[in-house]
Amino acid sequence: MPDSERDRRVGFIGTGNIGNPMARNLIAAGHQLVIFDLRPEAMENLLELGAESAESPAEIASRCSVVFTSLPGDPQLARVVEGDEGLLAAAATGDIHVDLSTKSVSGALRLAELEAAAGVVYLDAPVTGGVVRASDGTLTVLGSGDVEAFERVRPMLEAIGDHVLHLGDAGMGVRYKLVNNTISLCAHMIVQEALVLGQKAGLDLADLVEKLRLGTARPFMGAADIFLERDFEDPTSTLTIGAKDVTLALDFARELAVPMPAVSAAHQTYLQALAAGDDDLAHYTTILALEAGAGIERSTDGGAT
Repeated sequence: MPDSERDRRVGFIGTGNIGNPMARNLIAAGHQLVIFDLRPEAMENLLELGAESAESPAEIASRCSVVFTSLPGDPQLARVVEGDEGLLAAAATGDIHVDLSTKSVSGALRLAELEAAAGVVYLDAPVTGGVVRASDGTLTVLGSGDVEAFERVRPMLEAIGDHVLHLGDAGMGVRYKLVNNTISLCAHMIVQEALVLGQKAGLDLADLVEKLRLGTARPFMGAADIFLERDFEDPTSTLTIGAKDVTLALDFARELAVPMPAVSAAHQTYLQALAAGDDDLAHYTTILALEAGAGIERSTDGGAT
C-alpha cells in the first residue's frame, strides 16, 4: 500500500462505550477509519457510516500511519501493542500511536519507551467528559508526548474534543487524568453516605435532596438526581471501570508516598459493590452497597425500601 494511502486512513482500536462516539466524530470530520474491536457488534454502526474493518491491530498498523486506541486499561493495551498481531508487528518508522485510554503512569511510560525503540511515536492522550460529551465531540483531551507529532494529529483530536491540551512529555496526560478521576469517582461518595443516613433516619429521599439544595450542602448536590432515579443500568461509566481507575490513582499515590485516606475508604466501597456482582452497572451503584451496609433493602427501580 503506498505511503500516501496509509496517511489517508486513520486506525481506531476499541469502539466501545466511549471509543465508538469518538470514532463516529472522526468519520463525521471526514476521516477514513479502519477499525478493530473484539466485539463485532461494537463496530456495526461505524461500518454503516463507511469505516473499514480489520482483522487485527497489526492489520490496522499496516494500513494506517496514525492509530488511535481507546481501551479499558494496561492489560488490553499491552496485548494490542505488543501481541503477535499487535501494532508493533506491522508499524512503520514515524507512525503515531495516540492512546486515549486511562491507564497507569508506569504503563504509559513503558509504552512510550517501547514504541520509541520501534520508531513509533507514542502520544498519551486520555480524555475526560464521559459518553455524553464524547457523542457531542466536546471532550477534554489531556495530551502529552512529542510536540511535533501532537500538532500533526491535533485536527483529528479537535474532532473529538473542544479542549485539546498538550501537557508535556508522555505520561503527563494520564497524571492529570488520574487526579481528575479521583475527584469525579470519589467525591460523590460522601453524598451517597449522607443520603443513606437520611433514609435510615426515616426521611423521604426526594424531599431530603430538595431541602439539601436550599442549604449549605447545595454545591455538592448536583448529581443527586442519579441517586433518586436509580438508573443503575447506565453503561456509560461502569463500576468495573470506576474501581479500576480508583485503583490506578491509589497505586500512583503509593509510589509517591501520598496518603489518601478518603480515597482508600471509597475504594473499599467500590470493592464491596463489585463483590455484590454489580460489575457492569454504573459506577454510582456504590450507593446500593452503602444501603446494604445500613440494612436498607436493595432496590433498583425507584427507591430503597
